[in-house]
Amino acid sequence: MANVVVVGAQWGDEGKGKIVDWLSEQADIVVRFQGGHNAGHTLVIDGKTYKLSLLPSGVVRSNKLSVIGNGVVIDPHALAAEIDRLKEQGVAVTPDNLRIAENATLILSLHRELEAIRESGAARIGTTKRGIGPAYEDKVGRRAIRMMDLADLPALRGKIERLLAHHNALRRGNGLPDVSADSVYEELAAVAPRVLPYLDSVWSLLDAKRREGRRILFEGAQGALLDIDHGTYPFVTSSNTVAAQAATGSGLGPGSIGYVLGICKSYTTRVGEGPFPTEQDNEIGRLIGERGREFGTVTGRPRRCGWFDAVLVRQTVRTSGIDGIALTKLDILDGFKDIKVCVGYRLDGRLIDHLPASEHAQALVEPVYETIEGWQDATAGARSWADLPAQAIKYVRWIEELIGCPVALLSTSPEREDTILVQNPFET
Repeated sequence: MANVVVVGAQWGDEGKGKIVDWLSEQADIVVRFQGGHNAGHTLVIDGKTYKLSLLPSGVVRSNKLSVIGNGVVIDPHALAAEIDRLKEQGVAVTPDNLRIAENATLILSLHRELEAIRESGAARIGTTKRGIGPAYEDKVGRRAIRMMDLADLPALRGKIERLLAHHNALRRGNGLPDVSADSVYEELAAVAPRVLPYLDSVWSLLDAKRREGRRILFEGAQGALLDIDHGTYPFVTSSNTVAAQAATGSGLGPGSIGYVLGICKSYTTRVGEGPFPTEQDNEIGRLIGERGREFGTVTGRPRRCGWFDAVLVRQTVRTSGIDGIALTKLDILDGFKDIKVCVGYRLDGRLIDHLPASEHAQALVEPVYETIEGWQDATAGARSWADLPAQAIKYVRWIEELIGCPVALLSTSPEREDTILVQNPFET
């Protein structure tokens, strides 16, 4: 029996919500370990759609414990609103099924305002403007307000003053008025009763559950190519999104991770700015986007679409230590006469087998494609290999060979039942 980490193997939006929900039936605990409410997961269960941003996917199942780890940055107002939305859909979120790390960093309104200002300039990264980056900056700058601080309001004012010594200097530089300590205090004191009941020493809780033999599913947000260290810097998120962060962002040691499942689409998408070697800014890209309904769960922004990039996925297989791939949205490629896959890059006239770390080089690489014949029969809704066209199976096997990693699951629609299981990550 293995505890499982699920990570995106591309730039996010790979369909992690469905896969995590599918796996959560076998798990006792589902843990979010990085990111914030800039990530979106869409679950379709019994015909009902749930859109989650901060809450782990396991929260829609009453018999699961969901945990938000210390690696997550939390907007307490957004969290309270998400809990209210689920309540309207008949899902009760209580301390019995949700715990939040007491040492998780908070996102404040001043963080959102600062990020919006930065994104309005020429040096924009393409963020969701939710305040994620500035909150992580305060965390590593050792001036953040954390969840546990809401439990000690008398001591909170001094921490706010320390925070504002930094932020008001930034605001003056941007021609903005100072933020008063009283306004920040009132913002936090008002929401504190909504979130304090969920506080826990998550590292201790998870350690105890692990020792009891409970199955833990670690749910990543975004994708490995948005990792602050290993992604397409600077067009990345502000946290580590690779699998190793599951340990750091929850308080468990790396020995607690038994299996890493990477999620990737049968093609490639990206939201926001940054390099995208296989992007198809043409009719093919638009057709993929329309078929795949490629719009962001959080922002509604249309995603950039292109052919499958085996170079990038092979790279994330290595940086995240991925043991198996869940390949999603195979059905979107139904009907294509020919399908291209990027098998290498050309840079300055020479062939390379990886994406360089340099921002300049990333912008210059040219994809080297190989082409495979497509299939005309439908794969949508397939639940066994026998249901798939022979050419679709050939495509899946080709991808396995190119990325150096087996396909453990194959998803053929948003419905959780439309999944072909090759290897159960919990039973490896």
